[in-house]
Amino acid sequence: MFQEIRENNTYKMFLDGNWLKSENYIKIYSPIDNEFLGSIPAMSEKNVLEAIDSCEKNFKNWKDMPFFDRCKILLSSADKLFENREEIANILTKEISKDYKSSLAEVVRSVDLIREIVAEGKRINGEVLFGDRMSSQTKNKLCIVSREAIGTVLAISPFNYPINLSVSKIAPALIMGNTVLFKPATQGSISALLLIRTLELGGLPKGIINTVIGKGSIIGPIISKSSKIGMVNFTGSTSIGESLSNSFGMIPMTMELGGKDAAIVLSDADLEDAADNIVQGAFSYSGQRCTAIKRVLVMKDVSEKLNKLIKEKVSKLTVGNPFDNCIITPLISDDAANFVEKLIDDAVLKGAIRYTTGKRNKNLLYPTILENVSLDMDIAFEEPFGPVLPIIEVDSIQEAIEINNKSIYGLQSSIFGKNIDKIFNIAEKLECGTVNINGKSERGPDNFPFLGIKSSGMGVQGIRYSLEASSRIKSIVLNKK
Repeated sequence: MFQEIRENNTYKMFLDGNWLKSENYIKIYSPIDNEFLGSIPAMSEKNVLEAIDSCEKNFKNWKDMPFFDRCKILLSSADKLFENREEIANILTKEISKDYKSSLAEVVRSVDLIREIVAEGKRINGEVLFGDRMSSQTKNKLCIVSREAIGTVLAISPFNYPINLSVSKIAPALIMGNTVLFKPATQGSISALLLIRTLELGGLPKGIINTVIGKGSIIGPIISKSSKIGMVNFTGSTSIGESLSNSFGMIPMTMELGGKDAAIVLSDADLEDAADNIVQGAFSYSGQRCTAIKRVLVMKDVSEKLNKLIKEKVSKLTVGNPFDNCIITPLISDDAANFVEKLIDDAVLKGAIRYTTGKRNKNLLYPTILENVSLDMDIAFEEPFGPVLPIIEVDSIQEAIEINNKSIYGLQSSIFGKNIDKIFNIAEKLECGTVNINGKSERGPDNFPFLGIKSSGMGVQGIRYSLEASSRIKSIVLNKK
C-alpha cells in the first residue's frame, strides 16, 4: 500500500502524479523517544515551481470533470483511508506524540468528513433570482447564480492534526473542482504523505494534488511570489498567518490561527461538570490544540471549590507514552516545552501558586495548574500550547467579560452556569467566533461553523462553509425583452 512512497524510510515527494526522489532530505524523529522515523523531501525551488505548474496545467480537466465523477473519486479515497486507518494512526502517534486512541479517532473522523463533504457538495446548487423582488426594480431581469472553482488552493496544515486538518482543506477544494498545492507541517509530513497516497489510490488523476514538502521558511517565499495561487487555506500560528496575508495580497483566504479560549465559571454553575469539561478541554493532547481551554475566569465565591475539583481531576490524568493512551504525552519539541516552562516560571515569579503532578522530563511536561494568576503575568494572555492552566478569580461578570475581550485572540469561549438568560447575555458580549454553553471549547461537530475573529483567523470553516469558501459565485444576468 505505502511501499510506493518510500524506500528504506526515505519518503518521496508527490509531483505531477509521480512519487519522486528528492535531492535533499529532512530527518524526522519521534517526540516520544527520539526514534528515527524517516527522511522527508526538502524540495528545491525547481520542485516547488514544478508543483505549482502541475496544479495549473491540470486544473481545467479536473474542473470540467462531471461533478458525479469527482464525488466517486473522493468516496473511493475515503474507503482507502478507512482500510488503512490503523497503520496511519500508528505512524501519526509516533510522529506527533498523540495518544493512539485519539490518532485512530482522527483518521476515522477524517473518513466521515470526506463522505459528508461529498454529500453536502451534492446539495450546493446555484439559484435563480428575479429582478422584481425589490420595488424599485424590474421583472425583466433574471439572474442565474452558479458556483465555480477558484483555481489552485494552497492548503497548509499544522502538526497537531496532520490528517483531519489536511482533509478539511483538501476535500472541499477538490470536490468544488480546484487543484491543490499541499504543504503539511514538517513534523506531520509522513502522516500527510500517507493521506495523499490514499487519495491517489482512490483514483485521483495525475497533477490534481501536488505536495510541497520541507521547511516552510524556505518554501513559503517561493510560493508567495507565484501569481498562480487562487486561494490560501491555512491553519497555524498567528504570526505566520499574518505573513501569508501580507505576501499573497488580494486572494481569498481562510485562516485558523491562535487562541486564548477562556472558561467563564459563574456562581450557580454545576462545578463538578465544569471541572470535568475544563480538565478535558485544557489537557487533552497535552493542550496542543488551538481550541484548548487556556484560562479559567471563575467567580471568587466558588473559586476555592472549583480549584479543588480541578486539582483532583488533574491528579488522575495519565502521563507518559501515547501508545499507552496517556492523556499527557511529550510535547512536539523541546522548544515547545521550553516556551511553556518559561510562561510558568514568569507566573510563579510574579506571585502565582503552582500545582503540578510531577516534574519535566525532557519534552514531557506534567500538567500544571496556576492559581492566584494576575493580569500582569504573561500566561494570562499568551497562548502556551501545552499542559498548563491558569486560574483567574474575578469579582463580577463584567470583569470576566472584559478580561476575555482584552485578548488579541477571539476563537472560542465557554460559559458554565444555570441561568440561561444570564448566559446568553454574556455570550452576546464575548468577542469570539464560538461560545460554548456548559461545555468545553472544541472544533466540531464538523458541520457546525468554525471561525475566529481578531488574531484568531479569518473566514469560516465547517463542511458547507468550507465548500462555499472553496468556490466563487458567478452571476449571469438575463435582460428579457
